[in-house]
Amino acid sequence: MSATGRPNEDAPAASDVAARLRDAGFVRVVGAATGDGLAGSGVLARALAARDRPFQVSLAALPTDADRATEADLTVAVGRSDASADCSLSGTGRSASAAAFDVAQELADGTGTDDDDATDSAGGATDSDLVALALAGAVADGRAPAGSLAEAATAAGIERVPGVAVPTHDLADGLTHSTLVHAPFSGDAEAAAETVADLGLADEADSGELTAEERRRLASLVAIRAVGSDDVPPRGGDAVERFLRPHAGGPFDTVGGYADVLDAVARERPGTGVALALGHDVREDALATWRDHARRAHESVREATTGRYDGLFVARAESSDAPVETLARLVHAYRSPEPLTLAVTDGAAAAMAAEGVDLSSPLSAAADAADGACESRATGAVPDACGFARFEADTATFITAFREAL
Repeated sequence: MSATGRPNEDAPAASDVAARLRDAGFVRVVGAATGDGLAGSGVLARALAARDRPFQVSLAALPTDADRATEADLTVAVGRSDASADCSLSGTGRSASAAAFDVAQELADGTGTDDDDATDSAGGATDSDLVALALAGAVADGRAPAGSLAEAATAAGIERVPGVAVPTHDLADGLTHSTLVHAPFSGDAEAAAETVADLGLADEADSGELTAEERRRLASLVAIRAVGSDDVPPRGGDAVERFLRPHAGGPFDTVGGYADVLDAVARERPGTGVALALGHDVREDALATWRDHARRAHESVREATTGRYDGLFVARAESSDAPVETLARLVHAYRSPEPLTLAVTDGAAAAMAAEGVDLSSPLSAAADAADGACESRATGAVPDACGFARFEADTATFITAFREAL
């Protein structure tokens, strides 16, 4: 039986959420297993920690996965609408991370703060680490920073610079494993090293040592190689922009690189993801997870069996451990000529839709037909809607049901 996220028509004001958090003796934060859901959950948790409020943070791929056993005065869903939560920062209209940042500001500015310097401590509204985390969540969701978050980023000195959004100083490593882009060098360490060498940067492959001009040349070459093929749909040109001119700052060199790592660990190792979002020293574990996730994602893009139908492009992964949501996003951005893309592996599927294309109805119908559960939600990325499903039937049954529901 399917369970789709209900529209969040009455998005709570940041002041209202902050007031409820202040009054709660124990807060339970349940985030969607996405980079935005993880970052937004971390922002709320850090703000609560700065006020010595007890909390619990967990991630769930679907609302039905969330553990309801823990007793809490207030349950907040982050990154989705959840009817069982007391309030939701759904990510509709703007990223959940940006909404969480506004709540954190309200908490820091409100009355009853025990520490007069709380706004400058870890989790405070002006803390640069908190700003970088919220900004990374917005980037993971495909949204440009705006409003108070953009202002805070500028105040924290987090500005856009020439280059590419990778989370390591090693450019070849970053190009190989980034899932913000899919290009001939993606998932191929030798091809990535050759890309760096083609610019005469083999001896200066540390991104921290490059000049602004070298960074611009690298970004230009990456863009050409990512979208220069006739096989890449027009939306690939928009998608690659997420990888270029990154915001510099945060614990992973660039905010875009941070976003990429957050998205990978949220999907693969949520425990590590929560630790990362809370500011614990799990950098190397997070990077290892990111590399493995990216390797499987890019391999799946290249090896997937594809089919094109009227308005729909289907990519069936050859491997059962393919990260299906990342596969759907990359195929839609860089391979699919249709407005709706479905990626499927054993027991799981993900879909991406262009603006104005109904995704929730066919996804829900297919999940029902295949004895599964699903969720669809809005995103600021190109495209602007995505969905995930788990099911018990074989992949052919799910694909057929999805096609018939269109």
